[in-house]
Amino acid sequence: MSKSTATPQDLERLQEAPLLTPTDLKQEATRDIAGAMNAILADVFALYLKTKNFHWHMSGPHFRDYHLLFDEQGDQLFAMTDAIAERIRKVGGTTLRSIGHIARLQRVLDNDAPFVEPEDMLEELRDENKTLASRLREAHGVCEEHEDIATASLIEVWIDETERRTWFLFEASRRRDSTGH
Repeated sequence: MSKSTATPQDLERLQEAPLLTPTDLKQEATRDIAGAMNAILADVFALYLKTKNFHWHMSGPHFRDYHLLFDEQGDQLFAMTDAIAERIRKVGGTTLRSIGHIARLQRVLDNDAPFVEPEDMLEELRDENKTLASRLREAHGVCEEHEDIATASLIEVWIDETERRTWFLFEASRRRDSTGH
């Protein structure tokens, strides 16, 4: 039935229909995986916004390098969001619906400071990415428990990307000692 030929009653029934995606996973698996991945999705959105915040407010002698690094990392984080949300739907779950929903689930702390030193930005993003890798491993465990190989496989790629971001942030934050090394 197309929207143009549907009656108001038809449209109301469609709007009330649950979002049941066919899956061979048990209801408990869908609940556990969707719960773990929605928390990851909220964290990724929060880390994306923190990364862009620092990108927009970068200042100092390494401006260009850090500005570009944060932009690249923000793009990578944002690219994860759609894949995470679609994976949640593929396993039969529902996903985030609003900024408020993200705020209720996120574990990444906001940084609303009017000014943050570049070194502090690097350290904060490094620590947040390191924590995200740990949380991705936890979610991987949930997927393994329920034999959700597809989500686990995606998580493995995201762990690698997150470890790379952590590494780059660590290397960018290394300071030379007094001998110039």
